[in-house]
Amino acid sequence: MHKKHWLPIVLLALLVLSACGTQTPAPTAVAIAPTATATSTATPQPTATATPTATATATSTPTSTSTPSPAPTATATPTASPSPTPDPFAAFTVDGLTARSYGDGELRIEQTLNVTDAFTRTLVTFPSDGLTIYGFMDVPRGEGPFPVVLVLHGYVDPATYNTLTYTTRYADALARAGYLVIHPNFRNWPPSDNGPEEYRVGQAVDVLNLIGLVKKQGGQPGPLQQADPEHLGIWGHSMGGGISQRVITVSDGVDAAVLYGAMSGDEALNHQRILYFTNGVSGLWDEAPPDDVLQRISPINYLDRVTAAVSIHHGDQDATVPPAWSDDLCQRLQALAKPVECFSYPGQPHTFTGDGDQLFIQRVREFFDRELKAS
Repeated sequence: MHKKHWLPIVLLALLVLSACGTQTPAPTAVAIAPTATATSTATPQPTATATPTATATATSTPTSTSTPSPAPTATATPTASPSPTPDPFAAFTVDGLTARSYGDGELRIEQTLNVTDAFTRTLVTFPSDGLTIYGFMDVPRGEGPFPVVLVLHGYVDPATYNTLTYTTRYADALARAGYLVIHPNFRNWPPSDNGPEEYRVGQAVDVLNLIGLVKKQGGQPGPLQQADPEHLGIWGHSMGGGISQRVITVSDGVDAAVLYGAMSGDEALNHQRILYFTNGVSGLWDEAPPDDVLQRISPINYLDRVTAAVSIHHGDQDATVPPAWSDDLCQRLQALAKPVECFSYPGQPHTFTGDGDQLFIQRVREFFDRELKAS
């Protein structure tokens, strides 16, 4: 073919190729547009999905906060940790005295003091809460066994006190009537040891320990072989009468009690009276404890526990202990239907004299005969 014929063909081919090169970008641009759209659509999806995921996480957080409600467990610790505050008055209360035991050790004879036609008197000792308590014992002549009476003295200045004090005549009268009599010198009265005595509770403990020893040693070989531990009485004057009231509310081992010009079983009254006479040096605190404590210390509030028969004696001219205190005690015991007899002695002072004293001794003997010998 002639060259002139090839030229038009070449030009036509170039035009076709040129047209194809300009059309290619269009489809590419179209392809990019949808791709960009897909990208922007995908972006919101993760954001939307993330939000619910975060919500789910937040919901589970309260669940774990409810678990720490062991807060109550933390509050339980304070409840268990505080230990109860000890009651400083517990040992003085009637309940405290009733809960403990008595009568450790043994009563011993130290020496013979004198021998009479009716009895033998010896000096004795016995232990009481680590103290040595002295006293005397009258044992009637004969085989026995003899009912026992504990004679409890009133307040005497310890500087002038001696073992054979003013109450010896009452002890001797009972020994002549056939009673084995033990007359203790309370703690803080020589030659007994000194020891605690707030509200005379210490002296009551001395008596309770002595009762325990009589119950344990009575009828056994030894110093109390002639004692009948099943028949026991107490006799108390003034302070000794107040101590006797405490003893009979604590112990059911006493069968009969004589209260002679006795102090009150109400420690609030005693507190004021004794401070008046002794300027506050009589074994009581300068300030009375709270009322509720006084209630628990005072035997007057526990008379329902008394099992002993009671015989009350008071002079109407007593200027030391008000006769009204014995009147009140008598009425309270009668109201509780307790076995009690009450006597007032016209013209008699705190410690009886003359015919009034002899009448008192006779009545006491008759009372003990009825309560300790007849049964």
